[in-house]
Amino acid sequence: MRVLLIKISSLGDVLHALPALTDAANAIPGIQFDWVVEAPFAEVPAWHPAVDRVIPVSIRRWRRSPLKALLSGEWSSFKAALKAREYDLVLDAQGLIKSGLITRMARGPKSGLDRNSAREPFASRFYDHPLAVQKGEHAIVRLRKLFALALGYAMPDTEADSGIRVVGQQSSKPTILFVHGTTWITKHWPDSYWTALAVLVNSAGYRVMLPWGSEQEQQRAEQIAEGRDAVILPKSSLTELVGQFQQVEGMICVDSGLAHLGAALKIPSVTIYGSTNPGLTGTWGENQDHVTASLECSPCLKRMCQFPPPSRGTTPGMEEIERSRKPEPRVREGVETHSNHIEPICYQELTPEKVWDHLSKSLNSST
Repeated sequence: MRVLLIKISSLGDVLHALPALTDAANAIPGIQFDWVVEAPFAEVPAWHPAVDRVIPVSIRRWRRSPLKALLSGEWSSFKAALKAREYDLVLDAQGLIKSGLITRMARGPKSGLDRNSAREPFASRFYDHPLAVQKGEHAIVRLRKLFALALGYAMPDTEADSGIRVVGQQSSKPTILFVHGTTWITKHWPDSYWTALAVLVNSAGYRVMLPWGSEQEQQRAEQIAEGRDAVILPKSSLTELVGQFQQVEGMICVDSGLAHLGAALKIPSVTIYGSTNPGLTGTWGENQDHVTASLECSPCLKRMCQFPPPSRGTTPGMEEIERSRKPEPRVREGVETHSNHIEPICYQELTPEKVWDHLSKSLNSST
């Protein structure tokens, strides 16, 4: 049986689909998947043994220059690759209008989430067989249920297995990896906290490992590593990062795609959530711990913090938020004093000491 899977982006969403492929491969011997995915994440499907062919698409880039995409032949080449095979099933696991349009162009019976289940209900119009999958559960669970319904097997009761079989070598020294880069401003944990955390990690006998993907992230990595036992990774592909991640004992992450990569690899991790909610799309699985803010405004799901720090005045509703602030953490030897003017404010209580305490307990319980 050959299935075309449409799961385009983002990195976390793509990783969330891997356990469903493992379920399908276990239930239907010999099943093979071709996978349509945004070009920056094209490495990920190839990690799974049930994936035969990866078909990259560049919708994000083409939207910025649609005429260039047409004249360059990229759009024609993509359509040719999409239509090269007749499939036993074309499965849209994204539930968006853009993924539905791609699904409609492919050859074979088409299935996906029905209008009450999809993120964008109109996408269900592109399918021959829309399927109902209850909302309110984690994305990994919903995808496993969608695959089971679409392919006709019972939803397994086993733990989610990403099927990633890329193996890395253990580091010569116990190491904790910091995933410090993310997209929204409100997802960024304060730089001063990362610096203080590095001191705590070193004091506990661990080296710090720092990946980066942009010039700004590289500068932050250099700042965190300065004068400390830390290694800054070279700019790496996702496949290279898989091997590097598997060298570490644990990870401390902000809400980002790389946090989901650590979860897929079952690395003990603490992920910090301030503005976002881990309930439905947070890191999932074995040894995954979430540290969340308790302010009434969190999770706000906003890209910009709506409340300024106290030094800039007050805003309606700030009195309650001010009362919920924790006192400034006690200064330890060698650890920087944490400012009371942390922004976004939801991170004031999510201190380096608290985060490291969570990971320390996880590391101790797994040994």
